[in-house]
Amino acid sequence: MIGYYVLLGLIALVSYAVSSKLKSKFEYYSKVHLRNGMSGAEIAQKMLQDNGIYDVKVISTSGSLTDHYNPANKTVNLSEAVYNQRNAAAAAVAAHEVGHAVQHANAYSMLQFRSKMVPMVNVSSRLSGPLIFIGLILGIGSQLGFGYYIAVAGVLLMGIATLFSFITLPVEYDASNRALKWLKTKNMLTQEEYSGAEDSLKWAARTYVVAAIGALASLLYWAFLVFGRRD
Repeated sequence: MIGYYVLLGLIALVSYAVSSKLKSKFEYYSKVHLRNGMSGAEIAQKMLQDNGIYDVKVISTSGSLTDHYNPANKTVNLSEAVYNQRNAAAAAVAAHEVGHAVQHANAYSMLQFRSKMVPMVNVSSRLSGPLIFIGLILGIGSQLGFGYYIAVAGVLLMGIATLFSFITLPVEYDASNRALKWLKTKNMLTQEEYSGAEDSLKWAARTYVVAAIGALASLLYWAFLVFGRRD
């Protein structure tokens, strides 16, 4: 158990380091202004058009780091800073989110699989923890018994959320690759600007890797605790 907490602590430290690095990268590349003078919204709109996508809207959303593509209503949602700004960081984020729209338009299999998992993940994320705790508590006085099966159900639900974290990785990396390929082939950015966009997306992707590893560590810990007690 001590080893698990050490591992969890290390993952938390790495997550903090990656997040801090990502923040500093975006702050730095936010000062690299685009020579073409295009805003994030304009970058997104042009990438959609170049990919023959005309039924997706680019809209501004409040908050910071709230950028996302919504396949349900076909909207590329850009945070206010990204929507209005004209720098390498904004270009990277805008193109990345459109990358998801391109995935959707091309029926990218991993995105479809991930989208189908969303309802299950919403349920599993809420119930997995409570079920495991209830199962373990019931198991204390009954040598597991019925409580064991409740805890197992919780672990299985946690497994769904963990799988979702790993399915997210190829989806995010692919969206970034599509974004960078378009930015390069269409000569949207100078070499300096492109390097900034590429570096920004690289660090953004690493946050998903750390999150997936953290989810797997938690799953293994609770699985060991539940199944180990059965023995």
